[in-house]
Amino acid sequence: MHENPHLIQITRFYISVKRYAHDEESADQEEETGWKSIHGDVFRYPKHKSLFAAAIGCGTQLFSITIFIFILAVVGVFYPYNRGALLTALVVIYALTSGIAGYTAASFYCQLEGTNWVRNLLLTGSLLCGPLFVTFCFLNTVAVAYKVTAALPFGTIVVIFLIWALFSTPLLVLGGIAGKDSKAEFQAPCRTTKCPRDIPPLPWYRKTLHQMAMAGLLPFSAIYIEIYYLFASVWGHRIYTTYVILFIVFIILLIITAFITVALTYFQLAAEDHGWWWRSFLCGGSTGLFMYAYCFYFYSAQSDMSGLMQTSFFFGYMACICYGFFLMLGAIGFCASLFFVCHIYRSIKCE
Repeated sequence: MHENPHLIQITRFYISVKRYAHDEESADQEEETGWKSIHGDVFRYPKHKSLFAAAIGCGTQLFSITIFIFILAVVGVFYPYNRGALLTALVVIYALTSGIAGYTAASFYCQLEGTNWVRNLLLTGSLLCGPLFVTFCFLNTVAVAYKVTAALPFGTIVVIFLIWALFSTPLLVLGGIAGKDSKAEFQAPCRTTKCPRDIPPLPWYRKTLHQMAMAGLLPFSAIYIEIYYLFASVWGHRIYTTYVILFIVFIILLIITAFITVALTYFQLAAEDHGWWWRSFLCGGSTGLFMYAYCFYFYSAQSDMSGLMQTSFFFGYMACICYGFFLMLGAIGFCASLFFVCHIYRSIKCE
């Protein structure tokens, strides 16, 4: 019985096509591992997005305030023994930059498909002012009880309140309205699936607290020496004039924070953990926690402060400053991570 040569060729061709399809499917399955396998969940909006947008807005405002303060310092506004100029500049610049916080928070909140933008604005306005107000009331009460000049007079408090009510709040609302009406849309490179993907069990060193410790240690070690001189100037009544060096250190802090947060975000995505939104913010802002931990060492080993008033003033105001650094560096870390994540997943789409 003779075999049909055409049938043999067709059979061989079918087998080769089937084998090629199987190889392609295996290659696709091999590629769909790690960060590529979670492309349908990586742009899923975070929990508590109103609070998240408010934190990003406050961090952006604090970054703007810091830049303006450095500009004034470089041009010589804060000359020696003119300590009141810095506090005045902080109050005025904070009021004038409130629109930046309102616009950034409302615009980002609407991009995350949020609907209650009024509550988001209230949260943005109170996220930084609330802790500052509570701390100031407590510390000013302590100063009044001790009858020292550190207590602000009633007239100064009224002026600060009027600046907040007549300038800061209206600018915050106007910025929020402009951000809401900007109609900006979140441009996600990948489509988000309906059902969220389960996050696999992670080892202990990939937990949030451990990654925050790793993310905050390196930036803090880069600015450790400059922080000592700052603390000695503010709390030791020494003269600080090297603002250019301080600005360079600040740029280094931003760069290291952005890079270490991006690296940890990549490691998190490689472990198929798509909850990177809050993690990147917390890792970026963890340097502020290290700064506050350093306050305890400076108080006990480097300063001569004692008593209720000095202790409360030092730890109270440093808590506010470190909290501000936490918000600002958290926003920097998230923005750097967002740019990185969009870039790598856009490359998948192009392929």
